[in-house]
Amino acid sequence: MESAPSALLGELFARSPDLLFIASADGALLHGSGGLREALGPGVEGGALLADLAHPDDRAALAAAWSALLQRGEPLSFDVRLRDGGGAYRPLSCNASRSSSDRGAVLGSLRPASAAAAAPAAAAAPAAAAAPAATEEELSTLRLKARILDGIAEHVEPIAIWATDGDGTYVYHQGKAIAKTGLTPGQHLGRNVFDLYAASPDTAAEMRQWYDGQVRHGRSEAHGTYWDTWLIPLRSAPGERVDGVLGISLDVSDSKIVENELRIQIDRIAAQQKVIRDLSTPIIEVWDGVLTLPMVGTVDSVRTAEVMDSLLRQIVEKRASFAILDLTGVEVVDTKVASHLVELVTAIRLLGADGIVAGIKPTVAQTMVSLGLDLSQLNTQRNLRAALNYAIRTMTRAQAASLAPSHPAPGKTPSP
Repeated sequence: MESAPSALLGELFARSPDLLFIASADGALLHGSGGLREALGPGVEGGALLADLAHPDDRAALAAAWSALLQRGEPLSFDVRLRDGGGAYRPLSCNASRSSSDRGAVLGSLRPASAAAAAPAAAAAPAAAAAPAATEEELSTLRLKARILDGIAEHVEPIAIWATDGDGTYVYHQGKAIAKTGLTPGQHLGRNVFDLYAASPDTAAEMRQWYDGQVRHGRSEAHGTYWDTWLIPLRSAPGERVDGVLGISLDVSDSKIVENELRIQIDRIAAQQKVIRDLSTPIIEVWDGVLTLPMVGTVDSVRTAEVMDSLLRQIVEKRASFAILDLTGVEVVDTKVASHLVELVTAIRLLGADGIVAGIKPTVAQTMVSLGLDLSQLNTQRNLRAALNYAIRTMTRAQAASLAPSHPAPGKTPSP
């Protein structure tokens, strides 16, 4: 039960609608109430410095007031403009005092500055145009939008959301995916993106193009993570110049890994299919100068085209005299394939070899006849054995003719 008061105080602090904070002696926000977080956005977490949230024109006065607070140890009140989650600076009055139990801590509260208190701050920037006061309905809508944005940044696992103002200064830097870049949410708040990448002029120049008013989308790899990123120009009003950039990055590493694995699988399947096609149409040299191509199963146009390329190449490499197409295992071919087979035999003949078609089934023969092609020059044999006998006999006769004497035998006189 001793820890109950501490838990209750923590819950009260988190739910309080007042703008309360606990800061370190150097001005880093250690804890913020629910009201402070709603008013200034999640940038108040993660050790953000008050000086980074303050308007540039107010930082010197804030530093002086904070130094006086630490030196005198007495409660102090001062006015300062702090940047909210939407990037706008809100005039606030701050009441702060050092903790009595921990002298390294500062306890403070904020409230909207009165018109009289806000007037000096407005006078410090006379060039700025006076903005009309927002109605309570408009403020309620802005708070709702801020809560929606914070909810997305806090709970959507693979997202990082950031925004810069017209000078390139981060005004929003949240999202669970930011940790994958080695940063903590809010770490870049108040820092200038062009200063961060000053050592890389090409990158800085590319970032300046973000302000040309074009919406950009791309995928890149950084910090070992694949990101899908949208860059969206921000304008205070339609038609005005770009005065900020919203960046939304999604961690798509998991889908990229799946995509790479799928590509590997597709390549592997394609390789396996090629092996299967090669095994289903092997080109065998059964005799010196005689190639046999046994075809089995269904013969389609793709397979026939591959067979034609492989067989013609082998005829040239082996210097074959005969190429036998064994269709014994083929039950059906379409009209286009039958035409290809006739063309293949013609191509074989053009290479100086003789193409023989063996083992034609009745259904295949009917298909070939129905094409109306000229089959008179097609050398067909009943089966593979008959085709081999034909090829061997033809080569034997050719060899015998080449060895026959070309002059008459001695003692013989040629007939007149």
